[in-house]
Amino acid sequence: MHTGDSFDDLVSHARDAHVAVIGGGIAGLVAAHEFAKVGIATTVFEASPRLGGVIRGAELGGITVDVGATSWRADSEAVNSLISELGLQDCVCAPVVDTTWICDPAQGWAAPSPQESVLGIPANPWDESVRRIIGWGGTWRAYLDRLRPPMTIGVARNLGSLVRSRMGAKVHDRLVAPLTFGRFGISPDDVDVDVAAPGLNGALTRTGSLSGAVSDLRVDHRTAGLSSLEGGMLQLVTALEQRLRDLGARIHTSTTVSGVSRTADGRWRVEFDAESGDAELVDGDEPVGSTSLTASAVVLAGSRESTERLTRSILPRPLEPAMHPAVLREIVTMLVDAPALDAAPRGAEVYAVPGETGATTASGVVHQSARWEWLRRAAGESRHVISVAFDGSADAHPSLVRGDGDLAEFARGAASDLLGVSLDARHVIAWRRDLFTLERPSTARGHAEESARDRRLVQGAGTLSVVGAWVAGSGLAKVAADAVEEADRVRRTLLWGAEGAS
Repeated sequence: MHTGDSFDDLVSHARDAHVAVIGGGIAGLVAAHEFAKVGIATTVFEASPRLGGVIRGAELGGITVDVGATSWRADSEAVNSLISELGLQDCVCAPVVDTTWICDPAQGWAAPSPQESVLGIPANPWDESVRRIIGWGGTWRAYLDRLRPPMTIGVARNLGSLVRSRMGAKVHDRLVAPLTFGRFGISPDDVDVDVAAPGLNGALTRTGSLSGAVSDLRVDHRTAGLSSLEGGMLQLVTALEQRLRDLGARIHTSTTVSGVSRTADGRWRVEFDAESGDAELVDGDEPVGSTSLTASAVVLAGSRESTERLTRSILPRPLEPAMHPAVLREIVTMLVDAPALDAAPRGAEVYAVPGETGATTASGVVHQSARWEWLRRAAGESRHVISVAFDGSADAHPSLVRGDGDLAEFARGAASDLLGVSLDARHVIAWRRDLFTLERPSTARGHAEESARDRRLVQGAGTLSVVGAWVAGSGLAKVAADAVEEADRVRRTLLWGAEGAS
């Protein structure tokens, strides 16, 4: 605690401060909560009619299902603490089925992903679970990793290059690429070994081979696992919104922020379209119907594009273009009546082997009602909820060019191929499509450097901050932890008047 300020001084600083959070996705809501819970006046602006960003719920055939983010890493301190603060801990659940399969529809095979592996890299290429995927030729090539000259110093950063050079193309194409494309929408060549598998390079140095390094790493390796909420993840958004309102925060939905600028006294003026939002919720010292408010600090919690637009006239130079553009992911969620899926024949998730360019009819399918027991009960006997993902760029996406009827058939066919169960039109009870921007994960090569560069530029403007998946990396755990950390940095600046006070 900063001893120069009394408790009364801190309370006074909090009451005098006002933070504007631009973006009502999960990053913005978490950041807003960090300010509001210590008494700092907080206003949230969200351009769309709803809060939550990638956390979306929808009714499908009479049941409420998650159509966006469905879970978080079970070991996430930030998310677990938030869940406890919001009183949702009794709703937390673990998967009942969580096995992963890999499938190559073009070649007509499917098999469980080997458990003794790291990032899809096998510890023992002779293991039957590995050989059934890469074949005898792939197994012999992978075994050469043990016979080649030892890697005396492990300094690999490019996962794809490392796997191909040590274990061959089949390990890369059939074991590693399906996981990186299916889960994160990126190639193994875009994955940073040191970030994705901390300690692997050190193990390479000790053991001299990639398979040996994986074996060494797995001695202490524990997969984090997943957690979710019974009844759906939208409960997290609903609880956050209610807590913010209870704490006196003001929330504007359907409100577009058009500009952010400095005021003469060093604060921030936030201009917005009051006609589309909740004008009556504007701060009390502003006239009702006003299109601006004054804030002590601003948290930019929108997309990279909106952040660049709003900071163009503030920063000494614009944000540099991203090295690798985000991927568009369209998810088709289907409720099907299919007794053949009752036994979850291919586990909880199936990822496709990518084609030569990394494209495929679908990147993967998740059997949601096999994974989550509450959803199985809600769906009913022999009814199943499945999610089919299609990835691509805006100008070359496998599903965006399709109309609804065509897409339904496209998704049903892809689900049949990946799940190994014939699904025809009569099996489909209801379905919907949802489009998301799949930001690059923190494990992507260059992400840490790019994120640090952009954040330094924004923070140089003073009480201005940026949060969200594009800067933190994809995944609820990363986004929430980053939002808490950034909100704390700004909060300390507002309360103690000097960044970094502790």
